[in-house]
Amino acid sequence: MGSVRFPVDFATDLKDKKFDGIVLVTDCIEKLPAALQCLLAPLKEYKQVDAAVHSEVVLLKVPGVPGDRLVFAPTGPLDRDYDDVRRFTDAAVAGMKRALKAGMQSPLLVCPAHSTFKESTLVSVLGALHALYVPLEVREAYPEKPHKVDALGFWVPGEAEGRRIKHLACALESGRVVCRDIGGSDPERMAAPLVVKYVEELFNNTPIKVCVVSDVKQLEKEYPCLAAVNRCANAVPRHQARVIKLEYTGEGPIDQTLLLVGKGITYDTGGADIKAGGFMAGMHRDKCGSAAVAGFFQVLAELKPKNLKVLGAMAMVRNSVGADCYVADELITSRAQRRIRVGNTDAEGRMVMADLLSEMKERALSEVAPELFTIATLTGHAIRAMGPNYSIIMDNGPARSVANAQQWKKAGDELGDVFEISNVRREDFDFHRGKSEYEDILQCNNLPSSATPRGHQTPAAFLIMASGLDQHGVDSEKPLRYSHIDIAGSSGPFPGIPTGAPILAMATNYILHRL
Repeated sequence: MGSVRFPVDFATDLKDKKFDGIVLVTDCIEKLPAALQCLLAPLKEYKQVDAAVHSEVVLLKVPGVPGDRLVFAPTGPLDRDYDDVRRFTDAAVAGMKRALKAGMQSPLLVCPAHSTFKESTLVSVLGALHALYVPLEVREAYPEKPHKVDALGFWVPGEAEGRRIKHLACALESGRVVCRDIGGSDPERMAAPLVVKYVEELFNNTPIKVCVVSDVKQLEKEYPCLAAVNRCANAVPRHQARVIKLEYTGEGPIDQTLLLVGKGITYDTGGADIKAGGFMAGMHRDKCGSAAVAGFFQVLAELKPKNLKVLGAMAMVRNSVGADCYVADELITSRAQRRIRVGNTDAEGRMVMADLLSEMKERALSEVAPELFTIATLTGHAIRAMGPNYSIIMDNGPARSVANAQQWKKAGDELGDVFEISNVRREDFDFHRGKSEYEDILQCNNLPSSATPRGHQTPAAFLIMASGLDQHGVDSEKPLRYSHIDIAGSSGPFPGIPTGAPILAMATNYILHRL
């Protein structure tokens, strides 16, 4: 699979000759610090002939700097109500793409510190690394050229800050590479058995323990809802489902336990309720929830935070269509002994996560300070409601009582992995209550989520009900905190490169303050 680590280094000397060009990211050239003043005169001179210098990426010849060339990628204004740290991400991505076109092989990214956005340099480095990602299939086809450049450098005024940013950037990006590799690769390259191979190789000789469930009889016994989705794909050996369990235990006494369940639909045909009319293309991305779980564990393996325990489950299943596929109207009894009436086979994501969430609930009762999460590209409604660039988080009662969603939103704002907050309401539970004495729970209606009122909130209620977490709300003697995260909008464009969301927000919220 090749290395998930990218060659990154820093320089305190702007004119370091091991680099062959500069990429400057800032909002205002007039505020450049003293160490960067040599860039001011050529930019001012260029401004005399091009008034767009503050709004478009430009390439200048600047004798005396590395490679005698400078790419200026302006962020634009940063002081308006709606500006956030993503301005640095966007500028760094655009600047690095221009540097590649110019032929740079060792670009030096320069982003002077900003008074409002304290991590602007780290954010810019992460933006540049996103632009430099090479898809797994391309790396495997051309192993002699695993990277677009020989190295990425970044400028800082001091050694200590350089070491800190390099350490964090390399660790965070390695997690995003894992997420992109799994989430973005095609449905055959990342069919469930090959995801297992990738993950086992990745975490060999690391603090991460890996356990795989592959036996179909065990899947049927332990995870009946997942097994129903797998039923059709199970006839094709290379498409057979896998449950990948991950575990990390940091040094010292544990003070917090995270329990993560990721949706890993390797390909979603829609099943019997098939995605007709051209809506199937891109459905290999339906595994980005599990991909994010694996990516987060990669960050754990790199940074090794103390006093933290994390359990993960990747539900790797293909939702195939054929003679043995599960169909609407079936009654399936979940691990939590809830009778579920299938309403729409294209609502398979909640099915493959429900029993794993139930198992995590069982584990959580004996863990220290447990917090449960499901992470999934679950609904088109998430994109319709919040747009294509935002993750959505929804708390149950115990999580809401400690403002968990607000903490995730704040963490996401720091590095530009942004969140919106939704609420799970009584109508969402009413929507999923059984409509006859046959069933306890209705899995879904027969409309797309985007055509269903509260289409991204109701699945959270289903997961709570189907897993038995409704017995652990604020009215319980044993309340458990649970949040559902829908990354359908934030996972990335198709065609395009997956973003790695919500790994940066998760790392900020649970890891970085422990280092």
